[in-house]
Amino acid sequence: MKRYLPFAIVFLCAMFTFGGGMLLYRAKRPAPPTIARETAITDEKAESFHARGGTDALVTLEEFGDFQCPPCGALAGPLLQIEKDYGSKLRVVFRNFPFDIHQNAHAASFAAEAAGRQGRFWDMHDLLYREQAAWSKSPDAERLFESYAAMLRLDISRFKTNANSEEVKARVAADQKRGAELGVKNTPTIFINNHQLPPTSLNPDGVRKAIDEALAEVPKHP
Repeated sequence: MKRYLPFAIVFLCAMFTFGGGMLLYRAKRPAPPTIARETAITDEKAESFHARGGTDALVTLEEFGDFQCPPCGALAGPLLQIEKDYGSKLRVVFRNFPFDIHQNAHAASFAAEAAGRQGRFWDMHDLLYREQAAWSKSPDAERLFESYAAMLRLDISRFKTNANSEEVKARVAADQKRGAELGVKNTPTIFINNHQLPPTSLNPDGVRKAIDEALAEVPKHP
């Protein structure tokens, strides 16, 4: 037994070092910008969707996104900063548009919608994009989504039930239907005040330019 003791000590030290390194890595990552809390919107046709920002915002940015889509993930951080920079002038709407070619995209959308049932859709939305590399190819992504729900202090039992519910699946399907009606074929697809951005504008500078142009078109009141 004694001859294995040095190996056990080395193993434990390595584990502590790895764990400490992971904590340090997460601690050093920049915190996301503080932005307006989410609002769940329902119109007269009982269509619900997720929006951040007031209904009186001068510009509405509507995004159709796939949580496993790499370009969506790359744009998520800059969009958060854009939300912060434009403040009350900008309202952001997110629509789920998962593709079958991404093995965990549908499950990620269900996880976000399940979190939304507890008022934390946008928190899960942001977390899924930040951690995209961790779960996107995982054979057990649902377990990771449950761990994210725990990080957000959600009721895990309720989260799991909602993530597998027909209601949540119907919500995602409704977003996909709207996207199909608008001609969405790729993600991310972004509309600024109902005008679709061309692929060449799907970058931080292009989005800012489109928002500025939309603001310039707003009638000036004396």
